[in-house]
Amino acid sequence: MSGILNSTIGRKFAMALSALFLMVFILQHFAINSLSVFSPDTFNDVSHFMGTFWVIQYLLQPVLIFGVIFHFVMGFVLEIKNNRARAIGYSKNNPSGNSTWMSRNMIWSGGFILIFLIIHFIDFWIPEINTKYIAGDMSGLINPEVADSGYRYHEELVHKFEPIWRVALYCLGFVFLALHLLHGFNSSFQSIGANNKYTKGLKGFAKVYSIGVPLGFIFIALFHHFNH
Repeated sequence: MSGILNSTIGRKFAMALSALFLMVFILQHFAINSLSVFSPDTFNDVSHFMGTFWVIQYLLQPVLIFGVIFHFVMGFVLEIKNNRARAIGYSKNNPSGNSTWMSRNMIWSGGFILIFLIIHFIDFWIPEINTKYIAGDMSGLINPEVADSGYRYHEELVHKFEPIWRVALYCLGFVFLALHLLHGFNSSFQSIGANNKYTKGLKGFAKVYSIGVPLGFIFIALFHHFNH
C-alpha cells in the first residue's frame, strides 16, 4: 500500500477510490435524511437501526471515518505535491484557459467542506456517541424511562435546523459540496481509467448527482426550518 502511495498515479488512484466510496455514503445518507421529510416514523426506525446494528457501528463506521480522514489528507498531500511540481507560475500558464475554476480550487472547496463536516460531527455525531456509549442509552427514545415515548431522531434533527444561522451554514456547505463534486466525480472516474463508451453517460450522471444531491440536502434543511 505504501508503495502505491509513493507515486503520483498511485496517490490519485487511491484518492479516486476514497472519493467514490464517500459518494456512495453521501447518497445513502441523503436517502435516509429524505425520509425525515416524507415519513418521520420511517426515518426514526431506520435511524435507530443504523445507530444500533453492530455491523454498522463497529465495522462500517470506523471504515467511514478512516475514508473521510484519508480522502482529506490525500487531497492536501496531492495539492502540496502539485504546487511543488509546477515549474511555471499560474500567470504564465493561463489556468483559466486550460482548466475550470472548480478544478483549480478543489483544495479550497475541500477545506470548507472539512470545516462543515467538523461542525456536522459536533452537531450530530458527537452527541449521538455521548448518548449511546457514555451515558449508556441505546434505546433511541425521547424518554428512555417511557417505553412508548417514541424515537428522538426526528425531533433532534428538526431542533438542529431551528436557528437560521445553522441553516445558512449548512446550505453554504452543500453549495461547496456541489462545486467539489462537479469536478471530483468525473476526475475520480478518470483516475481509475473509466474512460470508455460509457464516459458520456457517466458525465451526465455525475452532473445530476453533483447538483441534485446537494440541492436535496438544502431542501431538507429549509423544510425543517420552515416547518418546525
